[in-house]
Amino acid sequence: MLVGETGVGKELFAEFIHKKSPRENFPFVKVGLASLPAELLESELFGHEKGAYTGAGTEKKGLFELADNGSIFLDDIDDFPLHLQAKLLRVLESHELMRVGGTSPIPINVRVICASKIDLKELVERNLFRSDLYYRINVVPIVIPPLRNRREDIALLVQHFLQRYVPERTISISDDTMQLLTSYDWPGNIRELRNVVQRMALFTNGSITPKNLPLEIHSSNSLDSILKACNRCLVEEKMSFDEVVNCLEMNLVKQALLKSGGNRTHAAKILNLSTSTFRDKLKKYNLEE
Repeated sequence: MLVGETGVGKELFAEFIHKKSPRENFPFVKVGLASLPAELLESELFGHEKGAYTGAGTEKKGLFELADNGSIFLDDIDDFPLHLQAKLLRVLESHELMRVGGTSPIPINVRVICASKIDLKELVERNLFRSDLYYRINVVPIVIPPLRNRREDIALLVQHFLQRYVPERTISISDDTMQLLTSYDWPGNIRELRNVVQRMALFTNGSITPKNLPLEIHSSNSLDSILKACNRCLVEEKMSFDEVVNCLEMNLVKQALLKSGGNRTHAAKILNLSTSTFRDKLKKYNLEE
């Protein structure tokens, strides 16, 4: 069970799991549940027999059958219709399926990898997702953090995408450009980063500078981030002046650490502090880890 925001790379994780398993030489079937019409979903997943409904002129194998001995990736499981969840649970429990209009069960051997963009527990609590199906698919949960929580990956991903889109060219990136890329929150995660790098690669002659970046990355500055982080201390009337100052100072230190990728010397320079003073701030706010 892969859980992560849109664009974090859940499909890539699923493909990696399949390729590193004993099933790698068998099919890997990807299913975008949100993109399939609800009225056709049952037939697409489980297949149908000839004459099962109007327009079913021939029998058809479903995606589960096509994935036999391999893996099936059910993306956007949080969008799976409630009325079909019982049938999916039955397939997972019994390791066999019944085509639409069929009379005989068909045994299958499939690894099921699901992905959700939200915590399914929320849907279970709102009675929009069956609790028994949730516990059946949540055997090995893997939470993929958003890109803003692993900023140290950004520089590596930028180089990867540059090599992917313009392998025949050598493109350099200025330090201030990389700093802006690292400071940006990337609401679209890796998918957004990939698209930005592709755009920059198309319109540069060899060196990427801040002017090559989209406007939204320029406008996402440190002050915005600090104001968001200090939202409580700036409006909380009960906080003393010293508490407000400490809150702002702590978030300035955190922001500098994020920008520097955890490099304390670089973070101290960002704040125009000596390394020893910056170290004292880390100790004061319990940020040494």
